[in-house]
Amino acid sequence: MRVAVIGVGSLGQHHARIYAALPQADLRAVVDQDGPRAAEIAARHGVPGLRHHCELPDDLDAVSVAVPTTRHAGITRECLERGLHVLVEKPMAANLAEAEEMLRASRRSGRLLFVGHTERFNPVVRATAALVRGPRFIEAHRLGMFTARSVDVDVVLDVMIHDLDVILSMVPSPVAAVDSVGVNALTDKIDIANARIRFENGCVANVTASRISTDKVRKLRIFQADSYVSLDYATQEALAYRLQRGSGGGAEIVREPVNVQQEEPLRSELRAFLARVRGEEAPGVTAEEGLRALSLAFDILAQIGGGPASRGSADAG
Repeated sequence: MRVAVIGVGSLGQHHARIYAALPQADLRAVVDQDGPRAAEIAARHGVPGLRHHCELPDDLDAVSVAVPTTRHAGITRECLERGLHVLVEKPMAANLAEAEEMLRASRRSGRLLFVGHTERFNPVVRATAALVRGPRFIEAHRLGMFTARSVDVDVVLDVMIHDLDVILSMVPSPVAAVDSVGVNALTDKIDIANARIRFENGCVANVTASRISTDKVRKLRIFQADSYVSLDYATQEALAYRLQRGSGGGAEIVREPVNVQQEEPLRSELRAFLARVRGEEAPGVTAEEGLRALSLAFDILAQIGGGPASRGSADAG
């Protein structure tokens, strides 16, 4: 597949690195409005470094879009209209109206639009998926140290949305209610937030995200009848706990490690994206799923700001 990367900053440079190494990909160019940055990343991989996506060659199959969130919608729409398949980084867009238009553009063009929720491709998430059966309570903690990388969006859109997407993929039920709180401690955006999400089937998720912590924590615990699973996104390790009842009526908790085949999640995601472009069966976070996670994130932000959370899925027509 002939591919290019638009935006080669802290994250986009890794899209370029992985595409350049994948046998399924032929990296043709990288784009960044910072000319020296485009030239630097291009030189690493022996491809042209361009200043604008309009300069991309005509024979491409697909692109990764890893520019700042506020530019996602326009660039993604133009690439889809050119007939390119697109993987756009999370969050899908800066607002729901833009995300809905991106989805409509994908449908009009007949081209794939996937959203880069990389944690869905974390091997530990995929390894524990078969163990998740009817979760009743989910607890997520995603804490990180402050960087200036994504201060253009709130911590809910930058950090928490990873766990929102994973949780939505695990709970087959609409969201019934959201109760959230957030603080803009260091920037003019929300830097730390907590959301309690209640689903119509009774499951409750308690999600905490921070980008001003002293330690890095990325953990998820799923509790269900007679068992629970604890996973660490960062170490790609997981433990399953279950209640084992003896013949005499007694019971004990059995602790079992989960077998995880470790791999860089972004590499797995890009390989799957290319497979889907080729028409093969492969996992992926669709534009509809990206829009659902974004809608929940904005419900959380609305509640933090004192407005009513608007339940119900966003209508992309």
